Amino acid sequence: MALHCIILAAGLGTRMKSRRPKVLHRIAGRPMLAYVLEAATELGVERPLVVIGHGAAEVEAEIGPGVEYVHQEEQLGTGHAVLQARERLERLSGDLLVLYGDTPLLRAETLAEFVRFHERERADASVLTAILPDPTGYGRIVREPETGAVLRIVEEKDASPVEKTYREINTGIYCFALPALLPALDRLRPLNAQGEYYLTDAIALIREAGGKVAALAAGNPEEVQGVNSREQLAAVEAAVRREKNRELMAAGVTIMDPSSTFVDAGVEVGRDTVLLPFTWLEGKTRIGEGCTVGPQARLRDCELGDRVSVQFSVLDQAQVGEDVSIGPFAYLRPGAKVEAGAKVGDFVEIKNSRVGAGSKVPHHSYIGDAEIGRGVNIGAGTITCNYDGERKHRTVIEDRCFIGANANLVAPVRVGEGAYVASGSTITADVPPGALGVARGRQRNVEDWVARRRRGPAMRVEATDGGSQNEEE
Repeated sequence: MALHCIILAAGLGTRMKSRRPKVLHRIAGRPMLAYVLEAATELGVERPLVVIGHGAAEVEAEIGPGVEYVHQEEQLGTGHAVLQARERLERLSGDLLVLYGDTPLLRAETLAEFVRFHERERADASVLTAILPDPTGYGRIVREPETGAVLRIVEEKDASPVEKTYREINTGIYCFALPALLPALDRLRPLNAQGEYYLTDAIALIREAGGKVAALAAGNPEEVQGVNSREQLAAVEAAVRREKNRELMAAGVTIMDPSSTFVDAGVEVGRDTVLLPFTWLEGKTRIGEGCTVGPQARLRDCELGDRVSVQFSVLDQAQVGEDVSIGPFAYLRPGAKVEAGAKVGDFVEIKNSRVGAGSKVPHHSYIGDAEIGRGVNIGAGTITCNYDGERKHRTVIEDRCFIGANANLVAPVRVGEGAYVASGSTITADVPPGALGVARGRQRNVEDWVARRRRGPAMRVEATDGGSQNEEE
C-alpha cells in the first residue's frame, strides 16, 4: 500500500524566543527539519508534504525543492495544519504518516517498524507512544482498562487529575488510513481550552465511527523527544553529536575526548585519523586517512588528503593535499589550496591562493590572491599586496623561488622560476627567472650619532644620495 507523509513545521516555537523558524535551528550543522525529511525519504516517501507558516519563505529557501509545501497562514492547531492539505490528500490513496519538524532524533528504522505495525494491525489509525518517568507537558494516552485499546488522547491542559498521572504519552506521530482520516478531519471542532483543532481528536472520532485504533510504544523514548526550548535544543544536539562520534570511532577514527570534539552530521573522516580535544569539523568537511586534527582546530567545508596535520588553526572552505602540515595558529580562508607536501606554519593567513607541492610558508605571512609554484620558500613576514583600494590583483611566484623575509610583493607581479627576492624588498615589477630582485634603500651608518645626539640639540645630517634628512631629539 502506498505510504505518504505530512510533516508539520509551521510553528514559531514561542519558548525558543527566536525570530528564526523553530525547525530551521541547526543541530550538528543541519536544520532540525532536515533530519525528519531524511527519515521520511529513507522510508521511501518520494515527495513529503511540509506544512509551513511562520517564516515560510525562509523555510522554503533553506530546505529547497524535493518537497511539496503547504501553507498554514494562521496556526490553529495540528488538526488545522493537516486540514490545509485536505485537497491534496483527497487525490491520494493508502496511508498517511504524520510527523513533526522538531523531532530530529527519530530514526527511519523506528518509523519503518511503526508503519509495519500499522499494516499488520490493519488499523485505521495508529499512534506512536512512549512511556516516560515524567510525562509532564505531553498529551496522555487513555486506554480501555480491560482490553488496552486506545480510547482517546487528551492534552495535558484538558486532562483530569487522574489522566495526568498516566505515564504513556502521545508522541504526535500517527499513521492513518486516508479513507478513515478525511471524514474525521471534517468533524474536528475547537472544543478545548486553547480553541484549536487537535489532530488527537481525530483518534476518538475514528473510533466512534467504528474504526480500529492501535498504539505502539517506541523502544527508545529519546527518539521522540521534541525541541521546544533552547535547553532541549542543546540536549538533542548533544545526542546527535554523541551518535556521530560513536559512528566515527566504530569506523576506525580515534577521538581522544569525545565530549570536547564536535563533528557535524555531514562530515566524513578516514580511518586512523586522530581527532584531538576542542576540534570542530563542520559542514561538508572531508578528512582523509591517517590525519591528526587538533587540538583546537576548526574546519568548515574543507577537504584534507591523507596524513595531514592541523593544529590550533582555522580552515574555511580550503583544500589540502596529502602530507601537509598546517599550524599552529594558521588561517586558511575560502579558496585556499595547499598541495601535497607543503607546509603552512604559525601566524600565516592564506586566501584565494594556491601553494604548490613541497612549498613552505613557515610563519608570519599573508598570501592573498596568489599562485605559488612547487618547491618555493616564503620568508617570514612576506606580504602579497593584492588590493589597490578598488580591485584585487594576483601575485605569481613560479617554481623553486626563494622569497626573503619581510618582502612585500605588490600585485600584479610575477617572480620567475628559480628567482630570489632579497629580504626587506618591496617588489613592484616582475623579477625575471633566475634573477635576484632587490628593492630597498642602501644602509648608511652615522658614526658617533648616539653620543652627539645626547650632547646637543637637533642635528642636520647629509644623506649619501645628495638629499638631506632631519634628525630631531
